[in-house]
Amino acid sequence: DGKLYTRSTKRGNVNQVLKVFVAHGATDDILVDARPHIGTNKLPQIITAMRETIQNAGGEIHFDKKVTALLVNSKKIKGVELAKGEKLQANAVILATGHSARDVFEMLHRQDILIEAKPFALGVRIEHPQEIIDRAQYHCEYRGPDLPPSYYSLVEQVDSRGVFSFCMCPGGIIAPCATDANEIVVNGWSPSKRNNPYANSGTVVQVNMEDVQGDNSDPFKMLRFQQQIEQAAFKAGGGKLVAPAQRMVDFVEGRLSVNLPENSYLPGTNSVQLSEVLPLWINNRLKAALPVFGKKMKGYYTNEAILVGVESRTSSPVKIPRDKETLQHPQIEGLFPCGEGAGYAGGIISAAIDGINCAIAALKVV
Repeated sequence: DGKLYTRSTKRGNVNQVLKVFVAHGATDDILVDARPHIGTNKLPQIITAMRETIQNAGGEIHFDKKVTALLVNSKKIKGVELAKGEKLQANAVILATGHSARDVFEMLHRQDILIEAKPFALGVRIEHPQEIIDRAQYHCEYRGPDLPPSYYSLVEQVDSRGVFSFCMCPGGIIAPCATDANEIVVNGWSPSKRNNPYANSGTVVQVNMEDVQGDNSDPFKMLRFQQQIEQAAFKAGGGKLVAPAQRMVDFVEGRLSVNLPENSYLPGTNSVQLSEVLPLWINNRLKAALPVFGKKMKGYYTNEAILVGVESRTSSPVKIPRDKETLQHPQIEGLFPCGEGAGYAGGIISAAIDGINCAIAALKVV
């Protein structure tokens, strides 16, 4: 989506990262905006420019190359093996896969390289007409041309558990982002102008280890739970990429929506009882939190809003451990777990900072 807002200001130099984006095509507004944002439509050309900078400096980018094994000798990294048997030698490997690279977790487990289950968050993506959010936040009937589409951030404690908005997209779109067949996963994004008529946000509940049945020593315990919910959403949607959905007040009052409002999710939505998809303890906390959010922000609690399931990729359900000082895996010298997929970042800026920190650490062993 290109959101560059972060709370990870103590992990590294945020401004340094923002300047790299500007140097590769982002507008310099991001250097001063309170909530800097690039826009999904502009990200590809910026990423291309970054790739060209790497290549011009002598780096190589290998597309369509799948890593199938880590090369390890005497507990030291020696490189990686690719799908067709090719081997790339290295004394340092930064493992910076995304939070949905389940095949990488499976690869590490096959090689008896330690990974751990970790908590994550689960819920829905909620969409309102942008004008409702604007009225609530700007306290006027119409926003006008000089104000940007309004943003919100909401959190409430329900039964000793946080319920919170996440990845809010003013003027945005709800999009499918499943990585496997027979799953429904939704996310949100905004174009650079944030000029779509809807505002959406993930609204999720923290999922702790004790919430899920199974042995906590099983590294795939939370991932399997995540998969089960995503598969249930696919079944409830009725197939293809159609997502299960329900109007907000109908959801809270336990009523099937007779119809659904127009929305930005292009593959289509199917009216269901989301209680059939979400675990009871998540369902109940969302039901309790939404009316409270409506008291905090006038107009939020309305049947004009739609809940679309499921928002399940807020963070990785698996952690790849590393030493706090060296940033290396505790078992493998020269292996540097990094970014969202390893459990050390939660967005573009925090991932970039973690990448810089891992690169600096890797220089000490090469």
